[in-house]
Amino acid sequence: MTAKSDYLETAIVNHVLRNTPYTPAATVYCALFTSTPTESGTYPNYGGTEVSGNNYARVPITFGAPSGGSCSNSSPVTFPEATPSGWTTITHFAVIDQLSGGGNMLYFGALTVPKTVAATDVLEFATGQLTIAEL
Repeated sequence: MTAKSDYLETAIVNHVLRNTPYTPAATVYCALFTSTPTESGTYPNYGGTEVSGNNYARVPITFGAPSGGSCSNSSPVTFPEATPSGWTTITHFAVIDQLSGGGNMLYFGALTVPKTVAATDVLEFATGQLTIAEL
């Protein structure tokens, strides 16, 4: 299950009901977390703990057209190799509107099964594996 951040909820309400323009980022990025982000979370850890070090970097993510109130990544999401050591256990992902150094969290969700990323592992989510659901 995914959740929308307070930032995005406010931006959408202002855009739709108050005619305050919201301009989405041209590119959004997938971030990984070792603990649960929160709806009100802001940079640097968005209420949770984003992975850092060991060659970690957020990666671009694209989504297909929504269907039935949800949409999923439209291509594989491949993170860099975890070197020289791993990233511990990944429990959550988030969609953020900036590559590094901050940005606004838009959505976040738990992985169905937490994933331990050991040294030299490459974490990849297959097409359709990360789903944003509007419930």
